[in-house]
Amino acid sequence: MFAALACLALVIEAAVGYPDAVFRVVGHPVTWLGRLIAWCDRHWNRDADRPGRRRLLGVLALLLLAGASVGVGLAVWRGALLLPGPLAGLAATALLASTSIAQRSLYLHVAAVAAALETGGLEAGRAAVSRIVGRDPTSLDEAGVARAAIESLAENFSDGVVAPVFWLAVAGLPGALLYKAINTADSMIGHKTARHGAFGWAAARTDDLVNLPASRLAALWLIAAANRTPGAEGAGAVGAVMRDAGRHRSPNAGWPEAAMAGALGLKLAGPRVYGGETVVDAYMGDGRREADAADIRAALRLYVRACVVQAVVVGAVAVALHGL
Repeated sequence: MFAALACLALVIEAAVGYPDAVFRVVGHPVTWLGRLIAWCDRHWNRDADRPGRRRLLGVLALLLLAGASVGVGLAVWRGALLLPGPLAGLAATALLASTSIAQRSLYLHVAAVAAALETGGLEAGRAAVSRIVGRDPTSLDEAGVARAAIESLAENFSDGVVAPVFWLAVAGLPGALLYKAINTADSMIGHKTARHGAFGWAAARTDDLVNLPASRLAALWLIAAANRTPGAEGAGAVGAVMRDAGRHRSPNAGWPEAAMAGALGLKLAGPRVYGGETVVDAYMGDGRREADAADIRAALRLYVRACVVQAVVVGAVAVALHGL
């Protein structure tokens, strides 16, 4: 129903991203959502409360966040309808909707890791990758830095690109903002820690649910892109997804990670260190563990083609539904 909106938002985000000048002046919708989440966490997540009460308050916090994001989405959408001509309203809505998509910024952040390894060596690579992953960078060698960047690229392709586009196409701007609110809450409070295990339970479980379709689509787009990317193997991506995706500790991250690993002949995931603790996870792919900046560049080429695949599909759906 909103495929044309999703298509236009993709084009806008790919062309200009989110300008730094705008961010410095007004911030970003994610930062606005983050302030509300942080307020709820400070005032509602009290250590003295029992786990059951903290879980209930976490549900209420998520409902508050959902209501605020959907309310803003509906207000903007209805306001856009008042603009002269349908194209003006579509463009205005797509401009805001584009802020929920992170395909350009994701590329730049991962490319920065490759550039750091190429020009500054291991320490520069660790510093660059620490900006996009939560694991302990001091535990990573050069191959570990490269794998972490590629894993982040694969997972965030699903969470930061495919999922917001999917919900934008299905439910318009309110759907995209609601998804972004849930995903931001999960990233801030959806952790299995003493503080957030109960309060962030609703955010974590809801995030798993809303990312189910996108993770499968992300794997599909990567498989399709691998068949058109020199040096990548579509058959390898298919085999890795079928064998490994369901073995990942996350119900969603394994799909794009396995597709990326199989396409590039790598072995991703496995044991990793977070906050000084080793998290044991299944391996995605059965290729080599040794990776470097060149492999990050190869992953980025595959990622760009997967973004193009998604844009073509969304555009085709828009034409089929709207005749645009």
